[in-house]
Amino acid sequence: MAEAKRRGYGEDGIYFDHRGDCRDGVHHKTCAGRWRGVVSLGFDANGKRIRRKVSGQTKAEVKDKLKTLHSELDAGIRTTAAYTVEKAVTDWLDEGLPGRAAKTVEVNRDSLRPLLAVIGTIPLRDLTVQDVRTALAKMAATHATRTLQKAHNCLTRALRHAEGQDLVRRNVSALVDTPRGREGRSSQSLSLEQAGALLEAAEESRLHAFIVLCLLTGVRSEEARALTWNHVDLDAGTIMVWRSVRAHGDTKTNRSRRTLKLPEIAAEALRGQQRRQVGERARAGDQWQEHGLVFTTSVGTAFESHNLRREFRKVTAAAGLGSRWVPKELRTSFVSMMSYQGVPVEEIARLAGHASSRTTEVIYRRELRPVITTGG
Repeated sequence: MAEAKRRGYGEDGIYFDHRGDCRDGVHHKTCAGRWRGVVSLGFDANGKRIRRKVSGQTKAEVKDKLKTLHSELDAGIRTTAAYTVEKAVTDWLDEGLPGRAAKTVEVNRDSLRPLLAVIGTIPLRDLTVQDVRTALAKMAATHATRTLQKAHNCLTRALRHAEGQDLVRRNVSALVDTPRGREGRSSQSLSLEQAGALLEAAEESRLHAFIVLCLLTGVRSEEARALTWNHVDLDAGTIMVWRSVRAHGDTKTNRSRRTLKLPEIAAEALRGQQRRQVGERARAGDQWQEHGLVFTTSVGTAFESHNLRREFRKVTAAAGLGSRWVPKELRTSFVSMMSYQGVPVEEIARLAGHASSRTTEVIYRRELRPVITTGG
């Protein structure tokens, strides 16, 4: 009998597998089976056949999948079923964000977690538009629109990275519109009465000078956290806002680099912060880490954003304002109070370091006084 010819590179085979859906691999009368398709990709160095397989309920479905597989092979796509969406995301985070700060990479990783919980285990080559749409819809039920947009953008960039590495034929995420999520909490502004209550409650807090400075000068939280004593002149009553905790220490915009005159209450709060820090340095002894920072932990290290938020919410709760406030709303409150006092918006923008006065008007300013409109 003539020996069966081995299937050549790129040649297809289609067959019906009676055991495909059977329990424990044992055929039963109730087992429907599945159609299987296979493409031979030649042999490895050990002579073992290399194959890519597809399956479906019908022979026609398998033929369609084989056509798609051939298209991928012609395009140079060589991913396996083991290369999942989650692995593609990991590769993007590790390789596709050169020069980004570790914090930025981690923020992107956190943004993608809700989507990966749904589609992370799907082989990248099998990911469909509907898979992405379903994952986004599930996330939309529990997350704000802005968070949803961030996650979708990260997924699209991750798949674009895979596409550039010939690991996927097309970026299905780019073909999906981001759905609307839940309404996010809008930014708040303190009223004059609330601001007074907050300042009073902060007097016994280690954040006292931080709160006074941000509320009365409008410096960003990220700028205050990076402020050093070298940039504070208490004799002249000024601070130089030249740094932030952003990557490379840069401020948000060029106009954010500014020198500000301190209100006397802010200057006195910073003097108190100096005295507090002298005491903490003595108590910490060898554990103290000197960085020249104005606002530090009890051992001289910089405040992490989550620790700062936690401490700040303790103060707002003590002031009777609840615990849903965040430090950046001190800046919003500064802009609103300046507006309330009749300071021109251009001057407020200069003090706050905004790139333009439109930012001040549209994003930061909140109306503190009740507005009465009358009909004619």
